[in-house]
Amino acid sequence: MAFVGVLPPGMLNMTAMKTAISVNKKAGLLYGLGAAIIVVLQSFAALYFAGFFARHPEIIENLSIAGVVVLFLLSFFFLWQARRKTSRESKIKRGNYFLIGMVMSALNMLAIPYYLIYSTILEAKGYLILEKWHIVFFVIGAFLGAFSIFTLYALLSGVLVSRVRFIAKNINYILGLLFLTLGILLLIDLLNK
Repeated sequence: MAFVGVLPPGMLNMTAMKTAISVNKKAGLLYGLGAAIIVVLQSFAALYFAGFFARHPEIIENLSIAGVVVLFLLSFFFLWQARRKTSRESKIKRGNYFLIGMVMSALNMLAIPYYLIYSTILEAKGYLILEKWHIVFFVIGAFLGAFSIFTLYALLSGVLVSRVRFIAKNINYILGLLFLTLGILLLIDLLNK
């Protein structure tokens, strides 16, 4: 489920690719590992508190509102970075990419609702049992799926860049527009409730 959830270009996997392109593959993999560890916490929280969230839907609504704000802020940040990069060549930033991955993944306000919705569907169809060991195996699967996708994006970034220079040149624009689109879609969804 995590593999499918992060397979399409999104905030986390595109940032893993950008890190691998801008710095190196090791930094991209460290970023992915940090992001995947937070996916563990998010999927566990969604499964563990599924009953609580079902009794208090306002919490998910508040998380969604915070998600809209975060997505718009990230959108403006990456669009600003893209404009700044065109005026002068940006320096490769050094940092703790593992920690950056954790922070970016923690800012992903869509993960808990994603796991909550799909775990509820799977439980209703009898494919998921919300008991201790089933939750543990589900969370391990979420980690493995998410880390696999982040790894693929980081490792394939060189292939993507060599074949599609457009992505490498315009990654900040792509991320900015992606976050803007996600923010607008989430805002529309909130307004239609």
